[in-house]
Amino acid sequence: MKLRTSSGKRRTLLLSAATAGVVVAASIAVVGTAEAASTLGASAAQTGRYFGAAIAAGRLGDATYTRILNSEFNAVTPENEMKWDATEPARGSFNYNGGDRILNQGVAMGAKVRGHALLWHAQQPGWAQSLTGSTLRSAAINHVTQVATHYKGKIYAWDVVNEAFADGGSGARRDSNLQRTGNDWIEAAFRAARAADPNAKLCYNDYNTDGINAKSTGIYTMVRDFKSRGVPIDCVGFQSHLGTTIDSTYQANLQRFADLGVDVQITELDVQQGGNQANIYASVTRACLAVARCTGITVWGIRDSDSWRSDNPLLFDGSGNKKAAYTSVLNALNAGGNTNPTTPPVTPPVTTSPPPQTGSGCTATVSLNSWNGGYVATVRVTAGSSAVNGWTVNVTLPSGGAVTGTWSATNSGTTGTVSFRSVDYNRQVPAGGSTEFGFQGTGAGPGATPTCTVG
Repeated sequence: MKLRTSSGKRRTLLLSAATAGVVVAASIAVVGTAEAASTLGASAAQTGRYFGAAIAAGRLGDATYTRILNSEFNAVTPENEMKWDATEPARGSFNYNGGDRILNQGVAMGAKVRGHALLWHAQQPGWAQSLTGSTLRSAAINHVTQVATHYKGKIYAWDVVNEAFADGGSGARRDSNLQRTGNDWIEAAFRAARAADPNAKLCYNDYNTDGINAKSTGIYTMVRDFKSRGVPIDCVGFQSHLGTTIDSTYQANLQRFADLGVDVQITELDVQQGGNQANIYASVTRACLAVARCTGITVWGIRDSDSWRSDNPLLFDGSGNKKAAYTSVLNALNAGGNTNPTTPPVTPPVTTSPPPQTGSGCTATVSLNSWNGGYVATVRVTAGSSAVNGWTVNVTLPSGGAVTGTWSATNSGTTGTVSFRSVDYNRQVPAGGSTEFGFQGTGAGPGATPTCTVG
C-alpha cells in the first residue's frame, strides 16, 4: 500500500539545516503573568493570530488526538483530504467526504480552516497525470473552480498552488506537467480561485524558503510581479520543516514578502528533536509575532506519532504529553508582539487614473489587469492630511459590465456606479497612508477616476 503523505512529503526531506543558518542559543523566558493564556490558540488570538495544526480525518476517532486538537488550536489544515487525488478521483467526479469532515471539525471548534491544496505536481489522480497541454490546463482550472466553489465562504485561506519552484540555486520554476501547460498556469489558477471564492485568502505555498535564498527570491519575484499586475494573490506560505538550526535571515525573509503587500503564514512547521528544538520553535514564533502581516502558524501534525517525520518534530510526544518545545512556543506567544496584524501601505501599482491629491478626506486610484471579456481591478485608497475611519469608493463601470466578485471591501450593486465600503480590518487609514481592495468584473474595466468619501 502506498503511503499517502502530507504536502511535499514524497520527496527526500530537505531540511533547513542544510542551508546557511545559525543556532539560536538564547534561553527561553518564562512568562508568569496572570493574564497569560494557557493554550496555543488562545495565546495566539491575543495578538490577532491563529495557531493551528494539520489534521487527518482518519485520526479524529482517537480520543487523545481530538482532546489536544480541541483544546489547543484555533485553526486546522487538512493533511490530504482536499488535495486533487482525494477530491476528484475520476475526471469530473468529485468526492468531498474527507474534506467536509475536516471542515466540520474546524467549524465545531470555531477554528479557521485553511484549504490545502488546489494544485500540486504531486498527488494528482492518475487520470490527470496522463493529460498534457491545453487538456490538462482545462482540467486543472476546472478542478480549482469546482473545489473552491464547493467550499465557498467556508475556507479562511487556500494554498492555491503548492511547491511550484525548483530546489537549488536557479530560482526557477519546477518542471512538471502543470508547468509544461504554460508559464502562466499559476496566474490562471489564482484567477480561477478568486472568481470561485472571492472572500478566501489565496496563498502560494512552498518549502526550503526559510531564509533569503535563490528559491525564496524566485518566489518573491513572482509575487512582486503578480501584485504589480493585479493578479489576485493575498498570502505566501512558508512550510518551515526545520532541522537543528534556523536561517539567520528567517524574519527578514518574512518581512520582505510582507512588504510586497501580502500576508505571510507559517504553514507546516516541524523541527527536528534535539537540544535546540525548543529554541528554534520559539524563534519561529517570535519572528511571526515581529512581522505585522504574519497572520498565523500551523504545525504539521499534533503528536510525534502523527508526524510524517521520524525525528519527533512536534510539540506533543507520542503519548500526548507537552514537550519543552510546547512550553517555549506558549511562552513566546504570551510574551506578545505586534498585536494588530493589518494591511500596511504597499508599493503603488501602475494606475489608470490620476494620482491622488493631498488634503483632507480620501482619494482612490485603480489599476487594471484586463483580458478579453473581463478584468481584475485593484483600488488603492489613500487618506489625506487627516486619518480616515471608514471609507466608501464609488466606481463607474462601462455599459454592459458587471462586478462578479469583491475582496477586502463590501459592494452595493454590481452594475453602473458601484459603491465599495471598507471592512473592519481596513477601515482605519492613517493620515497619508493607504490600503487596497479589489474586484473582478466582466466586460471592460472602469476608465473614470473613482471617487472616495470618508465615513
